[in-house]
Amino acid sequence: MTESQRPSGEYPMYPSYGTGETAYPPPPSYQPDRPAPHRRARRPVALLAAVAIAAAVVGGGTATVIGRLTDDGAATAAGSGVVKGTTVSQTSKGTVAGVAAALAPAIVEIGATSTSGQSTGSGVVITADGEIVTNNHVIAGASQIEVTLSTGKKYTADVVGTDADKDLALIKLRGASGLKTATLGDSSKVAVGDQVVAIGSPEGLTGTVTSGIVSALDRDVTVAKDGDSGQEQQQDGGRQWPFEFGGQQFNGSTGESTTTYKAIQTDASLNPGNSGGALIDMNGEVIGINSAMYSASNAAGSGSSGAGSVGLGFAIPVNTLKADLDTLRAGHGS
Repeated sequence: MTESQRPSGEYPMYPSYGTGETAYPPPPSYQPDRPAPHRRARRPVALLAAVAIAAAVVGGGTATVIGRLTDDGAATAAGSGVVKGTTVSQTSKGTVAGVAAALAPAIVEIGATSTSGQSTGSGVVITADGEIVTNNHVIAGASQIEVTLSTGKKYTADVVGTDADKDLALIKLRGASGLKTATLGDSSKVAVGDQVVAIGSPEGLTGTVTSGIVSALDRDVTVAKDGDSGQEQQQDGGRQWPFEFGGQQFNGSTGESTTTYKAIQTDASLNPGNSGGALIDMNGEVIGINSAMYSASNAAGSGSSGAGSVGLGFAIPVNTLKADLDTLRAGHGS
């Protein structure tokens, strides 16, 4: 039977409960009309403490994120020595077109006049007032240097410092200001297989863009130190971009005065005139200064100025350049 035997209306009110073991029905396990001051006092404190802890965690996380977003440049510069300059827009990062659009204005054509004739190379603008990095062999022995910007505007430049042992040089434009500058990245982070973009003035074609990958690292490359052997694309069709790799000489004799350095190897197309230009990663940071390329035609002894790249180019790591900047700015040479 499921029916209650208690007559209707005989349910006792809570105050009429008996006491002891004979009380019926048994007292409830809670007292609804009696406040519980201790439990009610503790729960809000515990809740507030939990909220405070959660807020601290969230606040700390937000501060960390904001800090990273706003201080990224400073942190990066301190950690890797990246020298900030022109950047690629967020929507264009990772694309050749985006890198080219951002960095092309910071790459210039260099025309050097010497007793051997006229030669053409490239350079990278690193300060708004016209400091430009290039290869030593581009300007070695030059009596006059003319620089052409991507806009076509021309400047006369003076040599600030050279380092023939590293095949690096720093020149400065006369009367320049407000120039776009390149970001010097961190070549220690470069890995084989990374995509890269090369910008320079091959055969005098200013602002030419090519792309490829990093083929190898730490290649021993030997180049000429003297101006006559080193200058490239001379009007008389003489020596072009001579260098030595793997015990063999390419693109003409390097002569007796040479220097050897560790280079980044790339299959991005490089041609005479690219020397001194930039090898750039897909974030728009310069990771190397293009310095040598293998040309099958010249290696065979044809001497043709039309000989092109076969996917074997070399660049001086940008960290080598950054370590040498103070020396170059001081006007010291090797």
